[in-house]
Amino acid sequence: MRCAVLGDPIAHSLSPALHRAGYAAVGLDWSYDAVQVASGGLADFVTGLDGDWRGLSVTAPLKREALARADVVSERARLVGSANTLLLAGGEVHADNTDLPGAVAAVRERYDGVIRTATILGGGATAASTGLAMVELGATWLRIAVRDADRAREAAERVAAHPTAPQVEIVSLADVDDDTDAIVSTIPVAAQVDRLVAACAGVALLFDVIYDPWPTPLSAVGGVVVSGLDLLVHQAALQFTAFTGVAAPLDAMRAAGKAALQERSS
Repeated sequence: MRCAVLGDPIAHSLSPALHRAGYAAVGLDWSYDAVQVASGGLADFVTGLDGDWRGLSVTAPLKREALARADVVSERARLVGSANTLLLAGGEVHADNTDLPGAVAAVRERYDGVIRTATILGGGATAASTGLAMVELGATWLRIAVRDADRAREAAERVAAHPTAPQVEIVSLADVDDDTDAIVSTIPVAAQVDRLVAACAGVALLFDVIYDPWPTPLSAVGGVVVSGLDLLVHQAALQFTAFTGVAAPLDAMRAAGKAALQERSS
């Protein structure tokens, strides 16, 4: 069977290393490749696949296209408003989003504290999925901190639409402080300026979705730190099980991710 990760650009993706390591660990003779698919090209790509294909991991800029292409959409993909997983089964395309439960699992692996409030840095699609993950973990009040409030409105609406009806506020990045149970950063390293890092220094949980480069400026604030590699491994493990029907070998997949990152840095 064949699987792949699709996106543009895609050469940087660690997904092939993770999934291939998983296949090797459980003895599956499957393939997993990285395929560059430009914006607007997902539907044609999926239509052209034959019966050897089982699953697709989907990354930027194709996550909303993946949702639109699906015949069946999971409730969590509908809630997030995008899909990172397409399962090809019985002539149908099933869309799911493993970023949300993957973020929940990544946090709970390292942190068992109470999360009632959370601050999300950045307002894009990842802010929506990680914000919803914070709600799943117990948050009832969230701030989404951005430079431009208009860019965060969709993410805020997605989070507020969770069945528990959390309170969601859009604030300026300049107003961020550590008076919150958790801070989730979805912003690039270049935006992690000294003033912002200092403002986050007392938080109990810092979740930075970046995995390369690592460490990031925010990862040094103290407390419990959850990395982008933690998120990547857990969301990939959920995809692995959805595609194969086999429990994911989490340790093998994580080790492969770490090894690939170390190879890049050297």
